[in-house]
Amino acid sequence: MTVTLHHPARFIHARESDGTPSTASPPAPGCERRRWEVRGTVQGVGFRPFVHRLATELGLAGRVRNTGGTVLIDAEGTPARLDAFEARLRADAPPLAVITGLVQLPAPNGCALAAGFVVQESMPDAAHVCAHRDIPPDAATCAACLAELSDPTDRRYRYPFINCTDCGPRATIIDELPYDRERTSMAGFRLCDACAAEYHDPANRRFHAEPVACPACGPRLNWRDGAVCAEGEDALQAAVACVAAGGIIALKGLGGYQLVCDATNAAAVTLLRKRKHRPSKPLAVMVADLREAGCYARLSGAERELLTGPARPIVLAEPREAHGRPPLSPAVRMDSPSLGIFLPTTALHHLLLAGTGTPLVVTSGNLGGEPIVTDDQEAWARLRTVADGICGHDRPIRARYDDSVTAVAANRVTVARRARGYAPAPLTLPVRTPHPLLAVGAQLKHTFTLATGSSAITSAHNGDLENTAVHDAFTDSLATLARVHAIEPEYAAHDLHPAYLSTAFAQRFPQARRIPVQHHHAHIASCAAEHGLTGDVIGIAYDGLGLGDDGTLWGGEVMVANLAGYTRLGRFARAPLPGAAAALKHPARMALGYLAGLEDLGGIALDRGLVDAYVARLDPREAATVLRMIAAGINSPAASSAGRLFDAAAALLGLREEVTFEGEAAIALEHAAGRTTAGALPWRLARRDGLLVYDPAPTLAALLDGASSGVSTTHLAAAFHDTIAEVTVALVDHAARIVGPKPVCLSGGVWQNRRLTETVAAGLEGAGHDVYLNQRVPCNDGGISYGQAAVAAAILHDRAARAPGPATGNHRVHRARR
Repeated sequence: MTVTLHHPARFIHARESDGTPSTASPPAPGCERRRWEVRGTVQGVGFRPFVHRLATELGLAGRVRNTGGTVLIDAEGTPARLDAFEARLRADAPPLAVITGLVQLPAPNGCALAAGFVVQESMPDAAHVCAHRDIPPDAATCAACLAELSDPTDRRYRYPFINCTDCGPRATIIDELPYDRERTSMAGFRLCDACAAEYHDPANRRFHAEPVACPACGPRLNWRDGAVCAEGEDALQAAVACVAAGGIIALKGLGGYQLVCDATNAAAVTLLRKRKHRPSKPLAVMVADLREAGCYARLSGAERELLTGPARPIVLAEPREAHGRPPLSPAVRMDSPSLGIFLPTTALHHLLLAGTGTPLVVTSGNLGGEPIVTDDQEAWARLRTVADGICGHDRPIRARYDDSVTAVAANRVTVARRARGYAPAPLTLPVRTPHPLLAVGAQLKHTFTLATGSSAITSAHNGDLENTAVHDAFTDSLATLARVHAIEPEYAAHDLHPAYLSTAFAQRFPQARRIPVQHHHAHIASCAAEHGLTGDVIGIAYDGLGLGDDGTLWGGEVMVANLAGYTRLGRFARAPLPGAAAALKHPARMALGYLAGLEDLGGIALDRGLVDAYVARLDPREAATVLRMIAAGINSPAASSAGRLFDAAAALLGLREEVTFEGEAAIALEHAAGRTTAGALPWRLARRDGLLVYDPAPTLAALLDGASSGVSTTHLAAAFHDTIAEVTVALVDHAARIVGPKPVCLSGGVWQNRRLTETVAAGLEGAGHDVYLNQRVPCNDGGISYGQAAVAAAILHDRAARAPGPATGNHRVHRARR
């Protein structure tokens, strides 16, 4: 199909749809022809109709069409008008478009082109090969569609699947590129005459909006609860009634099913936790609009922008007492210092919120540790044990996307989980990779990254790979993204840890094509790369655990690094993990590890009486067993981990002795600290094996002494945070004296602690350092794969630059293993 709008500009009266040159007359007098290839997220975002409108406004003739992954434009007009056209392609692009490249190609003077300016059918890859294939993320329902949704005179009144070129599903419905309806999960829905007219009209905002539909021809809701089946509006009303009665529903969202209940109903929220096997992890709340969000959270300007942006992520904000609205159940937030809050992402969410009139808990449609459910039959089989009814629909989900999670820390927007609304939008590699590569990520909060040239496609959050179903979701997602983006990786980057399932997956590649990347180097590289930093940086990597290049477990690391390598300059003191993996779920074990097995750095000894008093609080048989393990060194690997030190502090203060999810103890410690300013506890730096080492013995002694003396938990938790902040600034100052002033990159899961991040950033900036945080990828292990890709790209680039001469080491930094 070719759509033509004629205008006064003279042009060739011929049609070309396949790019084949043919004999044609030259441009009109005073005119010339130009061709552009537009790269980036330019398909599925209303870019072609935008180009058509712009060309028509400027009196240009020519054509625009999708190729395999880009948009190709041919235009004829005066040089001045063509110059204006090119400038406005970037300046006035549609809101969802992201232009990463605007390349002028040889003009098509030998091609016969149609009269006027036309929008042509997509060009298959065989006719135009391009390595740039960006999939647009899903976008929340726009204001124009919401107006129609609530207009009784509109034919899409209360239609849950309303969308246009500015909103609606994208990544979750795509089968392959070019992005056209027949290559999406909408292919099975034949357009009615009214929708077809909109779809084919370049002046309509639904022109080539591939998911376009209406009640007459589009997807329909359905409801099942074991006794009742319903469709359409009746299905919606059944879902509303279930929630209003205190029930739990499974709702089919954009990228998978969600579990929903009334957030103000304590019994419903508690029941959801019990059925989902999620006893403590905070739950997110969806509210109707920004005004209602402000009733439950204190929102900064940046947080308001996040909430109302097209991605509609969950925003971790400071909670407040309900202001003019029913209070949320305490079981929503538990001991988290933040409230996860977000606005509706689809018309279905808007309708459900309007029908119930209450804030809703909206959480992943899965059981603890499993991937989010996307298939309708699987939802009926898996989620019936959790939900009282299932509200689905007949539009298939092609790709699994959970909700994204964001926060504002130190006046910067950060992403804790990059998924719906953000992924799979491409990230930039500051050093181009000469070969396509796959970075397989780590074990927890898993993502992977496919990279080609300077483009990195990081997957959505998958979950923890230790779960077999999550591993299957990883391989399925990898196959889909590699096919859609036409990337066949030749190299694999992976973590050093041999027991990670991601490492095992990388072993499918020949050894010469595998690039091991140290865990904390990948963290620092992820932060440096997203900010375009290719030189040396001072990296502060604080997290739970990662295997070091010396075979020990790291987690509180100071290094000077660039994308190709690093040198370790400092660390936290080592302490044993009694029971290894068991210690991660039992902060009390970590406390005993620090009290009975802390690395001797020549400082003070902990007061025996205070240690015995803490041990007396624990189960005597459990404590005796753990202490014997520590003394004998049985199954008690030592780790220099900041995250494990937070666990120990939480246990010493009586906040958590066991946890049900990663980071729970640290979250409880941050919650206890609140915004109290307490000043630092005693701390000490020591020298060991050429490294500056933080000795926490004085800090732990002060915690024990304070707790036994009746000092408030709030004060001690705040003082612990202030101590780690002071220590960090001192470690950075020390590193800067060795390597000179460098940008400082903070990465690793501990930096999800907003109180710590803001205190450290303020201290470092006050000392004259330039501070960088992860913002586009998570600082936790969800950003590891992007960091691995950046490291691997730099290494491969260096290899290519040195070839065919012998390899040489960097005299300043330790090279990642080859």
